[in-house]
Amino acid sequence: MPRQVSEIVAEARQLPYGERAALIEQLIADTAKNIDPEIEKAWSDEALRRLAEMESGAVKPILGEEVMARARKIIGRQ
Repeated sequence: MPRQVSEIVAEARQLPYGERAALIEQLIADTAKNIDPEIEKAWSDEALRRLAEMESGAVKPILGEEVMARARKIIGRQ
């Protein structure tokens, strides 16, 4: 019988920091192998478009703290 994800996570939390980091890196690398190339290209294109907008001054970046404050206000958690 396969183990539950929660069991695996609980066991992984018992690992020393370095081993947990290595596990995370391996899981991310394995996951990245299965990314659809078209989706990966679309995200890359979008990131480059947004970077160009910021570099040209067409878009002004907003600090993360401001974004979170606005989000909390919208959902009613100040």
